Formats: sequence, C-alpha cells, structure tokens
Amino acid sequence: MGCKGCGDCGGCGCGQELFLTEAELALLRRLEETPFLPVAGAYDMKIPVYLEDRERPREEYAAAILALVGKRLVRLDYDIPLENFDYGAYREFPLHGSMALTGRGQDVLEQIAIQGIGE
Repeated sequence: MGCKGCGDCGGCGCGQELFLTEAELALLRRLEETPFLPVAGAYDMKIPVYLEDRERPREEYAAAILALVGKRLVRLDYDIPLENFDYGAYREFPLHGSMALTGRGQDVLEQIAIQGIGE
C-alpha cells in the first residue's frame, strides 16, 4: 500500500513540520558521520546511556535519544553491540548495544541539507 500523504511513512513529503532540539540535531548529525554509535542501559531499557560525546550531560543525551526514537528517526538495539568497540566506559551498565539512523532519519537529514533548518 502506497503513501497517502499522511506523513506517517516518513517519505511522502506532505509538509508536516518536525521539531528538533539542539541535542537531537547534534545526535542526528553525529549519526550522519558515524552510522552506528554505542549505547548502553540497564535491564529495564528505560534510559539509554551514550558517553561518547561530552558536550552535554548524560541525561540530555538520554532524552534526545528517546525523542529521536519516538520520532522514528533513530533505532536502538540493545541486543546488537558494536563489533570491535571497547565498551569499557559502559561497564557499569549490563546492556551494550548500538543506535543508528532509520530510513526516515536519513530522509530528514537529506531534507535539512537541501532546505536548511527553520527556527
């Protein structure tokens, strides 16, 4: 079934606005540069932990990741850790996984590159 212009599939370009915080945009751009980033968490998987960039507090990155997942721009996989990545900084967390852009996230970054960002 094809897109009906509802904005639900992420590919129809129906003109719905998408609001991103600075932290969300920074993570999207980081994922544009590095397709897979590490993530960790507790067994309840409620709060993702990202420690690779120190520009923002851990809580701000967690909120940004959850928001991007909710907007279907990023996928979290606690059961797919990065190969050859040292999770030493994440040793206090039992789950070691990864995050990546979704197809919709890639589309959004392409639109940002073409149209820029409004305020």
